[in-house]
Amino acid sequence: MTAVVVKVGSSTVTTAGGEIDADVVARLCAEVAEVRRFGHQVVVVTSGAIACGWAALGRDEPRPEDPAVLQAVSAVGQHRLMRAWHDAMVPHGFLAGQVLLAPLDFGHRQQYLHARATLRHLLALGVVPVVNENDAVADEEIRFGDNDRLSALVAHLVAADLLVLLTDTPGLLSGDPRLHAEVSLIEEVVDIDQRLMALAGGPGAIGSGGMASKLAAARIASWSGVTTIIADGRRPGVLAAAVAGESAPGTVCRPRAGRMPARKLWIAFARASAGTLVVDDGARRAIAEHGRSLLPAGVVEARGAFEPDDAVEIVGVDGAVVAKGLVRYRAARAGEWLGRRSEELPDDLSTVAVHRDDLVVLT
Repeated sequence: MTAVVVKVGSSTVTTAGGEIDADVVARLCAEVAEVRRFGHQVVVVTSGAIACGWAALGRDEPRPEDPAVLQAVSAVGQHRLMRAWHDAMVPHGFLAGQVLLAPLDFGHRQQYLHARATLRHLLALGVVPVVNENDAVADEEIRFGDNDRLSALVAHLVAADLLVLLTDTPGLLSGDPRLHAEVSLIEEVVDIDQRLMALAGGPGAIGSGGMASKLAAARIASWSGVTTIIADGRRPGVLAAAVAGESAPGTVCRPRAGRMPARKLWIAFARASAGTLVVDDGARRAIAEHGRSLLPAGVVEARGAFEPDDAVEIVGVDGAVVAKGLVRYRAARAGEWLGRRSEELPDDLSTVAVHRDDLVVLT
């Protein structure tokens, strides 16, 4: 049995005016039913609550940008979005189960176990979990920001074999079709590097993501040992083709060997960075090559206003990202620990800047 997570973007599930596209949702649910008939489990991650909430309010002005207003708008749209998925699944003999998640559900062990248990029980009951971020109450500082990243974390949560990101393009293209007359589909990606991220461009017009966020999600999935396919959500039969492993319906992003532990995945990809630690070459080698903790003696510069247990990026003197981790110091006290040996630290400070248990090497 294969576990599949399917993420549907706002631009796919809603019309240009923000209304839910019932025909698209119905077709996708028919495809989910077909995949389930072959014994596969399916989790849907759906965007569109804010878009259809704003359309339901009937406002003529552009969609607001104030986070507090968007939270209120999502509360209007979320139940409408869920009803559309529910109504489209019922004719196929199965139910939708709403699951609203936040980043902290992946960072705290007990919350992680609760979320995993809920999804597993829903799947065991024959229900299709329909997941969205809990936009209406999410703290702007700790929210996912787009459902691409959420879907990759859900894929890890349910130990999925495949993540399918449905969007409004055929997949990752060799250039921006709005700027270049001749572009081609990149059918396979083995390593998601800066060159590919540069190809991805900026966010889309309707949703909060775009191809860059999809590649970021594919990278998270890759570290989880999950294959990702980025494909056109309006192409008939796209989900069945992706699961069947036929000629790629889009761009296939290959996984790394093994799965990163859930907590480290959260540190690396679900926590926003509050600052940066620049380290010397000795510290960089100790972290990247020998799996050691970061000691304050190896830190040459601290940037940002981080507090203890905040996530920070660790970069070399050349600016290249080495790792990410949870720092044990306060930036405001950098003068007391920056570049200092253990015996030179005040008694109330840890001898470790970032412990290896709280650190993820990203090179």
